[in-house]
Amino acid sequence: MPLTVGTAGHVDHGKTWLVRALTGKDTDRLPDEQRRGISIDLGYAPLDLGNGLRLSLVDVPGHERFVRNMVAGATGIDLFLLVVDAGEGVREQTREHIEILRLLGVDAGVVAVTKVDAVDDGRIAAAVAEAGELVQGAEVVRVSATSGEGLSELRAALARAAGRARPLARDLPTRLWIDRVFSLAGVGTVVTGTLWSGSIGAGDELRVEPGGLDGRVRSVEVHDQRVERAEAGQRVAVGLVGVERSALRRGLALVERDVFPVGFRLDVRLEGDDFGPTSTVHIGTAAIPARIVRDGNYGQLRLSEAVVAARGDRIVLRTRTTIGGGVVLDPAPPRGLDVERLALLDGGDAKAIVRHLAREPTTSDALRARGLLTAAELESGLAGLAQTDNFYYRPEWLDAQRAAVAQRLTARAAAT
Repeated sequence: MPLTVGTAGHVDHGKTWLVRALTGKDTDRLPDEQRRGISIDLGYAPLDLGNGLRLSLVDVPGHERFVRNMVAGATGIDLFLLVVDAGEGVREQTREHIEILRLLGVDAGVVAVTKVDAVDDGRIAAAVAEAGELVQGAEVVRVSATSGEGLSELRAALARAAGRARPLARDLPTRLWIDRVFSLAGVGTVVTGTLWSGSIGAGDELRVEPGGLDGRVRSVEVHDQRVERAEAGQRVAVGLVGVERSALRRGLALVERDVFPVGFRLDVRLEGDDFGPTSTVHIGTAAIPARIVRDGNYGQLRLSEAVVAARGDRIVLRTRTTIGGGVVLDPAPPRGLDVERLALLDGGDAKAIVRHLAREPTTSDALRARGLLTAAELESGLAGLAQTDNFYYRPEWLDAQRAAVAQRLTARAAAT
């Protein structure tokens, strides 16, 4: 199964140098990054760990000014590579990055204590202990990107962490959050991103949401290699026909048509206590200001821009710092906060959710378009409903209709 690993850690702790030592690729591609010597935006590289295990790697910036970019990269990863400078130890952004990963549900990974060739053994031991306390359960490996010390041990630790990773829910239809847009001669418009679910191949008819822009896939590449079809979990570059580059940006999503709901509200289970009335909601590669209406552990986020989402998506909430996060329970809810309904959605019982949605006759396509259930959950839930032609309904709904008709007939007969 394809997996994506993302770096994390404080600015100037050696993430990009370590990525270069592991992959042979310099992920600092922007002139400002090369001039200033720090990562500003997201970088990507393939990571070959041997024995047929090849991961996609996302290198994120560590500076506090670019945490928004860090979250955009971290939302698509399956495991982390936390980098801690042996001389400096755990710092402010180290802690915030780990909190972001926790909120995103990314709990498998490795800690690399870097620059061990530049400090004494006592300082290295202190940094290793501090990192191990911060990220309990993760292997801590001493490395030097300059001398190569510990790189083979780090590769082995990453392979073990990959075996423990819990990938994103990938049994949903095709969805790729866009993080870069550019043009190439002979190809045209190209978007890149981590493929969250489904697959993408040449000839596919997809849609960019929000916006409803239809396009056809001309070509697909995974780390600069042309492929017939890319699978969920891979870093993908998609050549699109029919969509202008000027209409695209980071934060939009390339999706299967008429499947994922698009709206200005999200009902969520919240995590955190320090919530004010407003926040920036990070979901996928999007960052959208929102108002928060809260009732206990549940909340409704009223967004300033539309977003494409699905039940189970994880969000991060930030003001000047990370203040919390949550899990999407309903990606297209009605206005107003119904805690009883959210508790039902939070319970995760597919049959109960489908019965709730089928209070009136409905179709499987309509239920699927709500974005509340995977294909397997929907199939399980529909098995508990009655069906006539293409419509599904609760058996008791039909009983109620029959009783109402019988009552009217009886009343009419009595009147005559």
